[in-house]
Amino acid sequence: MEAGFLTDYLLPFTLAFIMWGMGLSLVTDDFKRVVVYPKAVFMGLLNQLLLLPLITFSVVVWFGISTELAVGMMILAACPGGATSNLISHLAKGDTALSITLTAFSSLFTVVTVPVIVNFALIHFMPNGQKMQLDVSSTIISVILVVILPVAIGMWVRHWKPKFSDKMGAPIKYISAIFLLIIIAGAAIAERERVVEYMQLIGPACVVLNVLTLSIGYFSGKLAKLTTRQSFTVAIETGIQNGTLGIGVASSLIGNATMTIPAAIYSLIMFITAFVVIYIGNKTVKD
Repeated sequence: MEAGFLTDYLLPFTLAFIMWGMGLSLVTDDFKRVVVYPKAVFMGLLNQLLLLPLITFSVVVWFGISTELAVGMMILAACPGGATSNLISHLAKGDTALSITLTAFSSLFTVVTVPVIVNFALIHFMPNGQKMQLDVSSTIISVILVVILPVAIGMWVRHWKPKFSDKMGAPIKYISAIFLLIIIAGAAIAERERVVEYMQLIGPACVVLNVLTLSIGYFSGKLAKLTTRQSFTVAIETGIQNGTLGIGVASSLIGNATMTIPAAIYSLIMFITAFVVIYIGNKTVKD
């Protein structure tokens, strides 16, 4: 698979398709739940938008990760949960409505989190980072085109074709998972000569980051006296990231294949830990 085809066509299409699929599951009431679950929504967004970047930065510094791989880790921290977190929350007996609400809001915030966090990481970790900074206006436009607009179109389709949207829900999730695996494979192929080395360098950091964010997400929810379902959902929204968006930002907006590796490795790891979360959720949450 040629890198140009992957970054110029497949990645934007895949990301837009996934976000469109997420839009098919959204209704305007999902954005009103901030009033119904104010504390749960606040905790979820606090973890996603503030704690996740801080924890990621701490893990990167602790493991001594530098340059492109460090930036790649921080790119991941700027990404929302995505439709995958909604599915995992449902399977883990979490609060699916809350999960959808948090994903919707965090996706909207990507127009801010992506340029701010990524530019900070470029300046902090790259020797010539000042020259590599993302142009804020063009980045916002790109995020709107591949994230916000597809979600809005998906919501519009759901409003007028609810039966079609319900029917497409499961197939889109499976297709999205297949696309993600293709994207991860493409990222690995692009860096095939050093992929084993990268696994050794950042694999342990990705495991620690994933377990840490899932744990902090859950216990912060319990500390805030959320229900067990809500706490599981906050944990999943904190620890499950949109790897496709992370790879897209690194390869399409920055044009650096090495920066895609953390998102690819983290995506594989989070699917493994997701099975553990689903098992624990089914054992813990009472019907």
